[in-house]
Amino acid sequence: MTRQVQVSVHVQAPTELRRRAILQAIGIQLWETREKNAEVSALEPSAGAQGADRPAPNLDALRQRVAECARCSLHRSRSQTVFGVGNPAADCMVIGEAPGAEEDRRGEPFVGRAGVLLNAMLQAAGFTRQDVYIANILKCRPPNNRDPLPEEVSSCSDYLTAQIEGVSPKVILTVGKVAAQSLLALDLPIGRMRGGDFFYRAGGRPIPVVVTYHPAYLLRSPGEKRKAWDDLKRLRNLLVVGDS
Repeated sequence: MTRQVQVSVHVQAPTELRRRAILQAIGIQLWETREKNAEVSALEPSAGAQGADRPAPNLDALRQRVAECARCSLHRSRSQTVFGVGNPAADCMVIGEAPGAEEDRRGEPFVGRAGVLLNAMLQAAGFTRQDVYIANILKCRPPNNRDPLPEEVSSCSDYLTAQIEGVSPKVILTVGKVAAQSLLALDLPIGRMRGGDFFYRAGGRPIPVVVTYHPAYLLRSPGEKRKAWDDLKRLRNLLVVGDS
């Protein structure tokens, strides 16, 4: 059950105009009353909301371990591993499925067309790419971008666990069915997971997990962007509750 939280945050008009421009750019048309606009504006992040006052964990040693990993057969076909990028003390951690061809070439997650849309989605929710920490279930690209195999997910699972525990986010956003199913150990369609109250335990601490569609899917099915926007509003709401 979604919790309704009353918050009062002063948001200047330019911020609201910028948010609306971003939403229009990613194909989401707003049909909101003045009252609704005030509610959505309250989800804008306040200054310093990204956990900048927390000491940033050192993930360099883990990155090196991943770079040398040969646990599964994917190490034979990769150009390089794709570890993670962003703020290592972020309040929000974004977890995707696996690197694609461009990510494999550049060594950074979400840098293709799907990455451009993900950046726009994050901006619409009040983040920049540098505010969050982005990682994948797998650190190596599966051939022909096929779905990860169970043994590949298992081989990479402790790397992702260590990343989550190192970043210690307040909320996790999973993008796509594979990411959600793998992180939560569930075999449910994404339509049934969206809006659910899920938690991932890192070091005994439960972290709320918000499930949404993968940007690549949204590029193919732009009609679902409204649902993704609802998920992003829920993400912001959870962060506001966590800060209260």
